Amino acid sequence: MSIPNIKKDAETRMAKSVESLKHDLTRLRTGRASTALVEHLKVNYYGSDVPLSQVANISVSDARTLTITPWEKNMVGAVEKAILGSDLGLTPTTAGTVIRINMPALTEQRRKELAKHVAHEGENAKVAIRNVRRDAMQQVKDLLKERKVTEDEERRAEEDIQKLTDRFVKDVDAVVKAKEQELMQL
Repeated sequence: MSIPNIKKDAETRMAKSVESLKHDLTRLRTGRASTALVEHLKVNYYGSDVPLSQVANISVSDARTLTITPWEKNMVGAVEKAILGSDLGLTPTTAGTVIRINMPALTEQRRKELAKHVAHEGENAKVAIRNVRRDAMQQVKDLLKERKVTEDEERRAEEDIQKLTDRFVKDVDAVVKAKEQELMQL
């Protein structure tokens, strides 16, 4: 493996860590309605568990209300059961075949708990990025041991990898800060 390949691989893996953090944080309930909150819930559909987004239309009707319309009338009960069984703490209201979920405002205590959780997830993402850095640095050192690169090339590669790490850690900080601000809005 060459130094440019090592750097490219490290950059790709670090970017995936940031994307994973963003994806995980979209599922976090903030008091604002978001389809990402329920899309992943598993619904029993004729004996197999499928994501809610595959058996119903999910939309945001206003800032605090989600509307779920199952494509089949007999799926209403299964969708309600999936929502009630989730750890989201949401209560669905059904009118015919339309299921509405009102997002209650978050309490100050719950906001602080969620902010701590966001910070913890951010730390986990940073650890993942640093692990990628460690792997990349080790690969560069191995190349030096095998005498495939010079010491100057190794030093330059390590500096570049550190710059990549710093950039992605800043990205994580920005994602965490944005989510915390979203949580603290009333």
